[in-house]
Amino acid sequence: MSTGWVIFIVVIVLGIILSNILLLKQSANMKLPDSVVKAIKDKKEKEALEQQKQLEEEQAQQQKNQDNK
Repeated sequence: MSTGWVIFIVVIVLGIILSNILLLKQSANMKLPDSVVKAIKDKKEKEALEQQKQLEEEQAQQQKNQDNK
């Protein structure tokens, strides 16, 4: 393989890496729409409620098991 092709491939790879880094920097400054923020908040609240319900069910099951002993 000639030296010219090696240099060409290295330049292409470095260009791709640099462009991805710049894209990440630019996207870090983007604002989320309010609808997306609200959807994320609602999902987290729903997951917290489900987790709390599951915890209460586990505690009730443990209490029932202790009462049966």
